[in-house]
Amino acid sequence: MPQQRITMADVASEAGVSLMTVSRVVNNKGEISEGTRRRVQSVINRLGYRPSDIARSLATNRTGTIGLVVLDNSNPFFSEVARGVEQVAFEEGYSVFLCNTEEDPQRELAVLQSLEEKRVDGLILCSSRLEEAELQAVLARHSAVVLVNRRDPEGRFGAVLIDDVRGGRMMVEHLISRGHRQIGFLAGPARSFSGAQRAVGYRAALEAAGIPHRPAWERPCLPIVESGREVAHDLLSCYPEITALFCYNDLSAIGALHACADLGRRVPEDVAIAGYDDIPMAALVTPSVTTCRLPKTELGGQAMRLLLDHIHNCSGDCQDIIIQPQLIIRASAP
Repeated sequence: MPQQRITMADVASEAGVSLMTVSRVVNNKGEISEGTRRRVQSVINRLGYRPSDIARSLATNRTGTIGLVVLDNSNPFFSEVARGVEQVAFEEGYSVFLCNTEEDPQRELAVLQSLEEKRVDGLILCSSRLEEAELQAVLARHSAVVLVNRRDPEGRFGAVLIDDVRGGRMMVEHLISRGHRQIGFLAGPARSFSGAQRAVGYRAALEAAGIPHRPAWERPCLPIVESGREVAHDLLSCYPEITALFCYNDLSAIGALHACADLGRRVPEDVAIAGYDDIPMAALVTPSVTTCRLPKTELGGQAMRLLLDHIHNCSGDCQDIIIQPQLIIRASAP
């Protein structure tokens, strides 16, 4: 037979104190003598009493949980971010609800509603695809939120941001330095904050080099291999004079490698390919992908620590954290 669960009443009876006294010891609230506290704690340890999560939640108004919302946890970028979040959460005694939105704003709203109903203590929202008004409505219902790759327009919550303008410009400057002047851009999803920032860097590098910007050479794509392959194939077929492609992320860059193979275009001799993120796969494909490295696990850890600041301090003045990308030159665009 299963062992009967030890209750707070059992502890109170064994220690010779009231239920209220046991509750004060368990929740570390209220005035109580040190001797009584030690006696109650000794009984708790001896009996193996463990407070109910539900009861503790009611007493402290905390659930010990946080919500982590990502676009796609099969994307290595987000899986590494999640790893960093979970490492710090575990160290601090928090559990993490990991939710996918699949690039769907309506699913994102449904996921956020579910997390609100679960009364999570805080929320880390990665690369939200919500419109500004929708995002503000969501943020207004939470007391502790950290945004990743998106700013809170009201400035109420902190964010962990990548300097994507610098990263985009740095990558295109590298391509230009290798003699490329016909440079296309696989720009990522239409609602991507990061994609928009990388586009600013792309255009700034072209302008600084005196290269005309051709809007038709910028194409939206999903951050997956299949979309990168399809969009790169179409772009290179329509504009065969393109000699380099800057891709929104490494997955779309790997898709572009496949598109070049389909078209009989050699990489990097005919077309140089550059990605972004530096996922492990970028170094393993042939040719290996030139990219911008981001410290993804560290980014997740920083987001969790920033969220803890919000949860415990509630000061409303947390500062944004800016992550600097690092250029990694490999065989696809040497």
